[in-house]
Amino acid sequence: MKISAFKQQLANLSTLDVLQSNGEKVPAHFHITEAGLTTKHFIDCGGTIRTQKSISLQMWVADDVAHRLSPQKLVTIIEKAQPLFGNEDLDVEVEYQTETISRFDVEFNGSAFVLQSKQTDCLAKDNCGVPQEKPKIKLSALQNACCETNSGCC
Repeated sequence: MKISAFKQQLANLSTLDVLQSNGEKVPAHFHITEAGLTTKHFIDCGGTIRTQKSISLQMWVADDVAHRLSPQKLVTIIEKAQPLFGNEDLDVEVEYQTETISRFDVEFNGSAFVLQSKQTDCLAKDNCGVPQEKPKIKLSALQNACCETNSGCC
C-alpha cells in the first residue's frame, strides 16, 4: 500500500485496528516508535545494482494497556517524518515483533489494516538459470487443435 492510500484510509477512520496476517489482532495499545525512510541499495545475483525505498513504521507493544493511538495521531507522526521521504509515494512497510522482528506489507480490508507477510524472490531469474514457469494448458482445450494427417506439423 502506498503512503497516499494509507493516509487516505486513516482519514476515514475513528479507531485504528491492525491485524496480523493470521487474523490475530495486534494489541490496541501499540505504539509507533519509528517512522521514516528505509533505503536498500544492493546488487542482485545477476549483477544488477538496485535501490529499493519504502516508508517504514515500527510498531511496539508496551505494558501501558490504556494507550490508544488514534488515526489522526498516526497521520501527525507520518507528517513529521515527511521530510525524510519527500513527495515520493512509496510503499508502507511495518516492522513488528512476532517470533522475531519482521517486516510486513500493509493492506486495508475495509475496516482494519492487515500486515501481509513478505516473500523473498530472485530478481535476476534470467541470469541465474531459474526456469521460467511454463504456461498451464488444459488438455481439453487441445482436442480441436490436432494436426491434420500428413500436414507436417506434428
